[in-house]
Formats: sequence, structure tokens, C-alpha cells
Amino acid sequence: MRKKFGCGEFPMEHNHDHCHGHSHAPADFSRAFAIGVTLNFLFVVVEVGYGLASNSLALIADGGHNMSDVLGLLLAWGASVLAGRSPTPRHTYGFKRGTILVSLISALLLYAAIGAIIWEAVGRFHSPAVLNGTTIMVVAAIGLIINTATALLFMSGRKHDLNIKGAFLHMAADALVSAGVLVAGFVITVTGWFWLDPAVSLVIGFVVLFAGWGLLRDSLHLTVDGVPAHINTEEVLRYFTELPGVSCVHDLHIWALSTTDNVLSAHIVMPDGNDDEFLHNVAEHLRQAFQIGHATIQVERDAGNYVCHLDKNGNVRCWQHHT
Repeated sequence: MRKKFGCGEFPMEHNHDHCHGHSHAPADFSRAFAIGVTLNFLFVVVEVGYGLASNSLALIADGGHNMSDVLGLLLAWGASVLAGRSPTPRHTYGFKRGTILVSLISALLLYAAIGAIIWEAVGRFHSPAVLNGTTIMVVAAIGLIINTATALLFMSGRKHDLNIKGAFLHMAADALVSAGVLVAGFVITVTGWFWLDPAVSLVIGFVVLFAGWGLLRDSLHLTVDGVPAHINTEEVLRYFTELPGVSCVHDLHIWALSTTDNVLSAHIVMPDGNDDEFLHNVAEHLRQAFQIGHATIQVERDAGNYVCHLDKNGNVRCWQHHT
């Protein structure tokens, strides 16, 4: 059974049909997610087990953080799958926005886990435990290899997808942390400085807090319909105003549909009107130049009470005069 919806059709099964070729499916990282989740979960089991056996807070702390990464990878994987589902009459954009929500959840989970690690590390300074430096070194070396390999799986998609960027940053940060734990284990073996274990845990915490800040900031920004970081609103406005026949632009809005899809709506005033070819050319330019794949443009012949304006900071403003 097929149900009409606009110029396309939404089948009750999930075949995809768009009127103007607005399909922007993100790159498929399912294999990368599967490998990353499997390797990191196995490592968490090994790391926590050895951490308990050797009484190392650094290993237990890093294992707890790696478990939050496993959950984050699972959430990101699930969001990526949902983003590929077809639109329906009740979800006309599909489920793409889930990638933004998952990026935010992942960042919050990361901060919660690190907060617990820092709290425990501060307490350990008062009573450092006797540790087996060799065990710490072996487990940390395994972690360094696994985390580096997992980060490389997501490296190619980090610049174009916040969801994938989150996975990459978490794994890259973990690789650095594992390197730090490896060095700490060596120093503990040579010097017997057991206080170095909670010290490394604190460093782990602050490194990951720093690495996760960009993910949290960008996710929050997109959640409240902020303009994606790579799009300059002033440049988009300038493009519209320089089009032949356009005298004014107002109600310009740009936001993210997902971590890979961007949306624009605008009213442009063209006293002499336009044709379909004009709109198709504009939509194609927005896609090529600004990575905006979904553009809704309303053409008007009269500006009415609207005046287009840029304030001194370059922010777009739309003023309406009441008569």
C-alpha cells in the first residue's frame, strides 16, 4: 500500500522517494561501529579486571570511561541507522535529528563519567594504593593499540559528521590517555611513586573534559537550531542579494536537520518574478557552496513592510514596520 504525500509517495514499507533528489545519506560506518564496539567492550572487561586485580584506580577509571565510550558508540550507531530511514507522513524529515540528540547525550555521558573519576582520584591522594606497575603497562599498551585502531576507523568522517566526530574524538582521547597510563606504569615500576596513579587519573579526567567540550558545545548549538559552524550566514545572505533581479531578502533561517544535513528557508523579493530554472539553480548552488541540501525559497514581488538589514556585528536582522 502506498500513501500519497506531496509530489512523492511514502510506501508503508520504507522505500525512499524524493521529489528533487534531496537524499543526503551519511557515509555508512556500520562496519566501523561494529568493530569499535566489539574491541572496546572486550578491552573494558580486561581493563577493569586487571585494575581490580592490581588495585589500580587509573585502570579502573579508564575502564569506566571506555565503557561510556562503548555506550556512546552504540548510541551513535543507532542514530546513524535511524538517520537512514525514509520519511513518513508523520515524520516528514525522517529520523535524522536523532544524530544531533545522540551527540548531545554522548557528551553528557562522557562528562558524568569523568566527574566520577575525578571525585574518586581526589580521594585516592589521601591513601595511595600499592600497585603493580608492570600490569598497568601491559593493559595500557593494549588499550593504546585498540583505541588508536578504533579512532582511525572514524577518521575519514570526522570533518563532515558531528556524530562521527564524537566517536573519533572519544577514541583519539582514549589513545592519548592510554599512552599516559603506560608512562605512569613505567614510572611507578621504577620509582615506587604510587601517588602517580590518582595523579594520572586526574590528568585523564581533564584531558577528556577538554576533548569533549567541543562536542558538547556543538551538540547544544545544533539542538537549539543554531546555524552549523561551517556555514556563514552573512555569506549566504550576500549570495541571495547579489542574484539578478533580487531586491531584498528577509526571514532567512538556516539550521541543521541532522549532523550531516542542513536546511534553509528564505523569502526573496523579485519585482519581475522568476522561473523554475532560477530556483533549481539557486538550490544547486546552496548545495554545492554551503552544503545546504534542503532549501525552501519563497519568491515575492513586493517587500511589503519588511526591510532587510545587517547589524554592525554582521548578524541578520529582519525589521517589520507597523503603519
